[in-house]
Amino acid sequence: QVQLVESGGGSVQAGGSLRLSCAASGYIRNTYYMGWFRRVPGKKREGVATIYLDGGTKIYADSVKGRFTISQDNTDNIVVLQMNNLKPEDTAMYYCASTRDWTPSPFSPAQYTYWGQGTQVTVSS
Repeated sequence: QVQLVESGGGSVQAGGSLRLSCAASGYIRNTYYMGWFRRVPGKKREGVATIYLDGGTKIYADSVKGRFTISQDNTDNIVVLQMNNLKPEDTAMYYCASTRDWTPSPFSPAQYTYWGQGTQVTVSS
């Protein structure tokens, strides 16, 4: 079992920044990808950014490229999502997730086994 705990959400005006953290604990040895997803009520959960822990390959959704950065801190088993130049359309519940196998589809929520409880991000215009 892997436990994921997110922190760092909140409210900010457009153009502002927020930093989300995801702390992983438990049996994390076989974790391959850690990713951030978001969901707006009435819409499907979508991938925002993901990182392959063994090698550091990062993938971003087109809507956040150049604004969001995902990074890992192996010492503390933390994955961070730095969000800059936030837009109202970034408003959503953000979830951290991890896989326990390699996957050819790291942006597919179905590939992720473990999920955090979510943290709300609200961007006002």
